[in-house]
Amino acid sequence: MASTTSPRVTLPATAYEPAVELPAVGQGTWYMGEGLAPRRDEVQALQHGLELGLTLIDTAEMYADGGAEEVVGEALAGRRDRAFLVSKVYPWNAGRDSAIEACERSLNRLGTDHLDLYLLHWPGNVPLEETLEAFERLREQGKIRRYGVSNFDVDDLEALAALPGGDACAVNQVLYHLGSRGIEYALRPMMRRLAMPVMAYCPLAQAGQLRRDLFDHPAVRELADELGITPAQLLLAWAIRPVEGRRDVIAIPKAVQPTHVEQNAGALEVRLDGDALARLDEAFPTPNRKVPLDIV
Repeated sequence: MASTTSPRVTLPATAYEPAVELPAVGQGTWYMGEGLAPRRDEVQALQHGLELGLTLIDTAEMYADGGAEEVVGEALAGRRDRAFLVSKVYPWNAGRDSAIEACERSLNRLGTDHLDLYLLHWPGNVPLEETLEAFERLREQGKIRRYGVSNFDVDDLEALAALPGGDACAVNQVLYHLGSRGIEYALRPMMRRLAMPVMAYCPLAQAGQLRRDLFDHPAVRELADELGITPAQLLLAWAIRPVEGRRDVIAIPKAVQPTHVEQNAGALEVRLDGDALARLDEAFPTPNRKVPLDIV
């Protein structure tokens, strides 16, 4: 099991839910359910992660057209109370009534009667007022505990915050890793002011070719070797590092191989000192201007 001193991130209390502490590293499921790995291995990986303290599991109706949710449902059979379960709704399914129907379909695939967190996957054409109304109805019905958004930039969050119920947004899930630090200029500071944690997808730059570049970058390779950890563990430890004494990032890497699951859990025990962080900052500097939100 994970150490009780492992890094945690707090979702603030709402009018209806108490504050909840979550592990700073959870489990992603993008590309699960697509036949890229045996289903049995995907199920066992998620269960292994639960045993190691990676209790937050993130999925979406988009992933494998619901197939990933079915994998998660199988993994959580008899274990639902041990997981903090997150799923996401397509923007075009986020209407006043269609979001209710989409959530019901997700719950059926997941084999559960509620989600701990339900996210709008990215901004779309459905008015946010409708989505918030649907989310509030789902909360009142006990089908979701909290709601939030994904792939929202500063302007999107400002528009959300101006709406009734917008202040109840629990998280914003965005792409964030050492090679993509754009959110640090304006978005993350705004979210910190709102006490809204970041949920970081692709924390290992899983998509595209950048992962190889990051894993093989001299600064990453040398520092990982010095610390006796893998490049992946270094990148995860960097993503969840405290900033000004506060942790506000939950990384959600996907893993299927048991060794990768164990490495992800081990990253919770890695502490990077000021020298290590300065070396990474030199190799991958924070942007000095607003850049478009990185989306995969």
